[in-house]
Amino acid sequence: MLRRYRSGVAALLVTGVYAVAVVVAAVAAPATGELGPLWWLTLFVGPAEGATVTWPDVLVPLLAGAAWGWALWQGLRGPLAGPPPELDRDTRLLRQVLYVSAAATPLALVLPSWPWWAQVLLALVTATSVVLFQPVLGGSLEPAGFARAMGLLGYGGAAALEVLDVAGIPVPRALSAFCALAGLLWLALILRAQRGDGRWRRATFRYGVAGMVAPIVGGAAGALLADVAGVYAYAPGATSTLMVIWLTRTAHELADPRPRPARPEPVPSGAAPAGPPAS
Repeated sequence: MLRRYRSGVAALLVTGVYAVAVVVAAVAAPATGELGPLWWLTLFVGPAEGATVTWPDVLVPLLAGAAWGWALWQGLRGPLAGPPPELDRDTRLLRQVLYVSAAATPLALVLPSWPWWAQVLLALVTATSVVLFQPVLGGSLEPAGFARAMGLLGYGGAAALEVLDVAGIPVPRALSAFCALAGLLWLALILRAQRGDGRWRRATFRYGVAGMVAPIVGGAAGALLADVAGVYAYAPGATSTLMVIWLTRTAHELADPRPRPARPEPVPSGAAPAGPPAS
């Protein structure tokens, strides 16, 4: 399995180290009464001061750690081993933008504060992918002009709204919701086009659909269960692993080796060439 991917060994080592650290922290939490290491490794936040160890406080972060470990493996293993195909400029740029977006997602969770200019930069990076997806998908993306308009409105609008907020200019909440809805609509159109494109596997498409839906469902569930245990308020952050996996798999599979066309069978020596069909 490791030889199947270009960076399989390195990915397994990094993922293994992370998995061992999470398991050790989970085992140590009930014994020591210290939840900090486990929560920081998996939820990227610290527990409330004086929090007691309960089974949700250990099990939920452990499940979140499993999700992040799987995302690490999916992202770091790279494309399939073999000679890479010749990629045009748009495809190469799109792969780079997708990797940047994938790396920024966990980084935003790890950093204690995410400066406004970083949020603007990330929104502009995603807006760049809106422009690049269109030539890469070609005729699979329909309606292409509408999809690009929705993507630029969603992510370009998010960058503009962030700048307006920093400048102290009030922004209607409805406008923010409209930009978010436009971004979701663009993603849905991209996923529909990706499903019909032979360069991507069906599993990649499914990760994208799950990554679009899970944060909405998880956020609602976390809000409802937050009063039961505080850990549930932070657990929905792990649903972002699905989008990280979709981003990295989408980039990987653009560089997977392409199947070679079958060679024609040689004509046996002495065999008469096929003549024209009878009229």
